[in-house]
Amino acid sequence: MRLTVAVRALCEFSAKRGDLDLRFTPAPSAQEGMAGHAAVAERRGDGYESEVPLSGAHGELTVRGRADGFDARLARLEEIKTYRGDLAAMGENQRALHWAQARVYGHLICQARGLPGLTLALIYVDVQTLDETALTEWQDAEALAEHFRQACDAYAQWARRQALHRRARDAALSAMRFPHGDFRPGQRELAVAVFRAARDGRALLAQAPTGIGKTLGTLFPALKACAAQGLDKVFFLTAKGSGRALALRALAQLPPGLRVVEMLARDKACLHPDKHCHGESCPLARGFYDRLPAARAALEAAGDYSQPALARAAREHALCPYFLNQEMARWADVVIGDYNYYYDANGLLHMLAQACQWRVAVLVDEAHNLVERARAMYSARLRLSALSAARRVAPQPLRAALDGLKRAWRALARKAEEDYTVHDSVPAGVLAALQKLVQAVADHQARAAQALPADDALLAFYFEALRFTRLAEQFGDHSLADLRREGEDSELSLRNVVPANFLAPRHAGAHCTVMFSGTLRPERFYRDMLGLPAATAWVDVPAPFQAEQLAVTVAGHVSTRFRDRQRSVAPIGAIIARQYRERPGNYLAFLSSFDYARQVAEWLARHHPGLPVWSQTPGMGEGEREDFLARFVEGGQGVGFAVLGGAFSEGVDLPGQRLVGAFIATLGLPQLNPVNEAMMRLMARRFGAEQAYDYIYLYPGLRKVVQAAGRVIRAETDQGSVHLIDDRYRWTRVRRLLPDWWALPGG
Repeated sequence: MRLTVAVRALCEFSAKRGDLDLRFTPAPSAQEGMAGHAAVAERRGDGYESEVPLSGAHGELTVRGRADGFDARLARLEEIKTYRGDLAAMGENQRALHWAQARVYGHLICQARGLPGLTLALIYVDVQTLDETALTEWQDAEALAEHFRQACDAYAQWARRQALHRRARDAALSAMRFPHGDFRPGQRELAVAVFRAARDGRALLAQAPTGIGKTLGTLFPALKACAAQGLDKVFFLTAKGSGRALALRALAQLPPGLRVVEMLARDKACLHPDKHCHGESCPLARGFYDRLPAARAALEAAGDYSQPALARAAREHALCPYFLNQEMARWADVVIGDYNYYYDANGLLHMLAQACQWRVAVLVDEAHNLVERARAMYSARLRLSALSAARRVAPQPLRAALDGLKRAWRALARKAEEDYTVHDSVPAGVLAALQKLVQAVADHQARAAQALPADDALLAFYFEALRFTRLAEQFGDHSLADLRREGEDSELSLRNVVPANFLAPRHAGAHCTVMFSGTLRPERFYRDMLGLPAATAWVDVPAPFQAEQLAVTVAGHVSTRFRDRQRSVAPIGAIIARQYRERPGNYLAFLSSFDYARQVAEWLARHHPGLPVWSQTPGMGEGEREDFLARFVEGGQGVGFAVLGGAFSEGVDLPGQRLVGAFIATLGLPQLNPVNEAMMRLMARRFGAEQAYDYIYLYPGLRKVVQAAGRVIRAETDQGSVHLIDDRYRWTRVRRLLPDWWALPGG
């Protein structure tokens, strides 16, 4: 049995000890880290080797990695680490991990080149000055070999058990049969496309309608491919908790023995929200890595990585449940989590996949949501009022940097002729002041005897400023820099408009990526926005429904444009009342705003007081949302009013008589405002004027319409109706974005 491990993973397993410590430390950015490594290499002589590939074996275990640098003339191997602030503040456990890596690389190069010994050097590079601090030790080859043996022995037994599990897992997956015997209509086509994408190592964009079982139709073939193609893991990524629940239910139907980890939200997992994430504050962080091996071994022996099992292990071993989940994700077969765990700039799953060289299949549920989510991941906003709040609590040494930023900010705002202005580049004066502030806070924190509390206004502003400056380094034709004045306050933003540039490396880091949803039309829009490779496959799975199941009506005499809202209220109310009279039951009515929905609901209450209505309200909590949906029972009657694009227009399953129809009194187009107009101009420069309006307004709006209408027909036995209320539903360019199986009147 051959086992393989990366040097970093080996050392983290065998040498990581002590506390979990998430106190603020000014970590360098990826760009700063690369600059530090490059600076060291440039200073060395011509014989200096960078990024030296090395491997070695201990029994059945093969260890691989790349040493940062080696000077053959000096017999010196260097492990380069970048830092910011005071090097003396670095924890001993972190330093021990660095030495462990250096010693493993030292053994590998001694073995590869027949060296009797060598000098090991930890090179710490200050990212602000690029100055080096070198810590060195001489090690003979025999001592390094012993260190290597100890590290491998600590890991090999665990790795052997993982390999045995992998072998049993792959055998079970190879023999796995579809749990329901026959596929649903369309489900087989989807499953075949997913398996082929995994087989060929390519991306897939799959439009598949509600009701065919997309979750099982993607997980089943991806897991089959794990055995056939030697994939290490499947990441199932969702936008909402309902998607994670569906994935867990689907996996429960597959052969037992799969190790499934569901990633938790930190605010829901934390057992000590009043404490900070370090050993001096939280008892679950103190000695975390000392107690982790026992918990890990207990979970592995039971073979159960479910959320209840992880929570139980966290209690029994006094570990933080949030970070225990993250640790066990390393050993899972399937990881279920939010989009941000893979696609965010600091996405844990992506970083682990790269560091551990995993071959992963990434399944993205309801992928139409990823456009807006990814834009948010790669955007940053700063408010002048937040800067003022930070200034009020800042220690004296930092006030000059904060004042300098405020002066630069106000100078920029004074120059603006309008309340909203777009800049061709990140404003240089403000950016320079932000960079000075970021450096000043980082230096202060590195020297401070006590870290700033997590809820500190200065620390909150610092993190936003740091995010802003790092995104500014990557500013390009995919983003906007803008300033919006709001009275005495103002907001400075970097808005990502086209997330493709940031997402493309994530696709490249996966063996295959499957983006699936019921609404991915038009294909070109999602390819352009999501940065999918040119060779991405496409499948459009036909709906299993018949046109007779859904009565579609177009109210072409009504305009829901903003200027026509007032006179449209009565016609919309009349349409709802007539449909309800003809077929009493539960309906959803979707409008473009809370105020618009309120006006129509009030009209119905006045003119049809016997018709029950209930309404979505702004800022509904989870319990209130559940109460809203609880009204939709079999045999129930009434109309629930909701905002299109909100909590009830997708991800809601009300089959059978729980919902018999929907009224959609809007096209769902985003609001016409200066920000969207600026985004449209950016789109025009990148994709052409013809596409710009569609990309910013039409496609996002019609996607929400189709999602909302999809709440009505959930199964092949459902019957219902959809009223499309707006004269623009007669337009050809709008109709071609609606589902093919709908029987549109007049079309």
